[in-house]
Amino acid sequence: MAATGTTAGYEFLTESNLAEYIASSPELSRRVDPGALTTVEEIGDGNLNVVFRVRDARGGRLILKQALPYVRMSGEGWPMTPERARREAESLAAHHALVPELVVDPIRYDPERYILAMEDLSDHAVWRGALIAGERHEGVAAAMGRYVAAVAVGTSVLGLDRTTVSERIAATQNPELCVITEDLVFTEPAFDAGRNSVIPPNEPDAAALAGDPVYRGAMAEAKWRFMTRAEALIHGDLHTGSIMVRKAAGSDVADSVKAFDSEFAFYGPVGYDLGALYANYAIAAARSLALGEDEQAGWAIGLAGETAEAFAADFRTRSAAWPEHRLWDPAFAERRIDGFERDAWLFGAAKMARRIVGAAKTRDIETLPEALREGAARGVLNAARALSAAWDSPHAVGDFAELVLPILKAARTTGR
Repeated sequence: MAATGTTAGYEFLTESNLAEYIASSPELSRRVDPGALTTVEEIGDGNLNVVFRVRDARGGRLILKQALPYVRMSGEGWPMTPERARREAESLAAHHALVPELVVDPIRYDPERYILAMEDLSDHAVWRGALIAGERHEGVAAAMGRYVAAVAVGTSVLGLDRTTVSERIAATQNPELCVITEDLVFTEPAFDAGRNSVIPPNEPDAAALAGDPVYRGAMAEAKWRFMTRAEALIHGDLHTGSIMVRKAAGSDVADSVKAFDSEFAFYGPVGYDLGALYANYAIAAARSLALGEDEQAGWAIGLAGETAEAFAADFRTRSAAWPEHRLWDPAFAERRIDGFERDAWLFGAAKMARRIVGAAKTRDIETLPEALREGAARGVLNAARALSAAWDSPHAVGDFAELVLPILKAARTTGR
């Protein structure tokens, strides 16, 4: 659905007015020559925003992302505050300041037209697409573990004074997008509001999920924690589709990793970001198993252990610089790591289930032939139920893969 004209008192970006907009900003026109544009390409995913990639004749590049006052995929019938753009800009700036090598550079924010200008990562690939293609980018999962650890300490009372954190919590409230998460991720997979869907062979699986009292109880706990634990300024939507990756030719090692698209950011539970990553690793593994690529599946599910290990190591390192050492000693740090990992399993279960039965699915599963999709979807739902039963216990690195992979394998179907 194309966005044109004006609404809510501000003008939408279009191909015809984009050069004029760049020319109006000295900061942007220094990066891209508005009089010599060679590429103006709308690359938004169609869900929420308008996103343009622009290039000029001398090689200058820029991304411009504008928030609309409604959910783009549904039109004006689903209003949505464009203030989410400010929250994204501020969260990216806060995260980029902590780990600039792991977060896209938010160059400029226009509060009047809700436009965020960012560095262009055209030489990168969206990690989800690379995983779907069966590619490996070694080191990305560990990088994301370090990213979450940096945010867990650097935006919380563990690394900032109490007054600063209180002010930031107040300034970064994101109720509209949090309600989307609360409804679509936690409530609706069990209590359908009319937005759920699965292919017919998976209808019994969706019904079994919704009827599972253990799963429902876990989702009650997950929703409560999501709504009440203001631990850090989390990304809020950290999946393989919000991570850009790049590797040198002839190498499987990523030489650049960048998180982006943090408009769901708010002060919430650290384990939510970890769980979102784990869930997407499981979904990637389910796809590989469906295609008979067992080795790739084992590698994909093992990414959860890599993220967990890197997160724990970086969190421990950063704990040495905490301003409070009398009570927040190494034992306290270990308790936090254990709690975050438990939460990651809990939230991972939620994210896995919603991506199969909920309104926003993933290409990993949806692009499979239906005969293969049936087993992949069933495996993800069964694994989500198993995680819901096992989340609140101590977990070692590798336990996630050990639990989930056999369930995914047992559920897969053939194309015959």
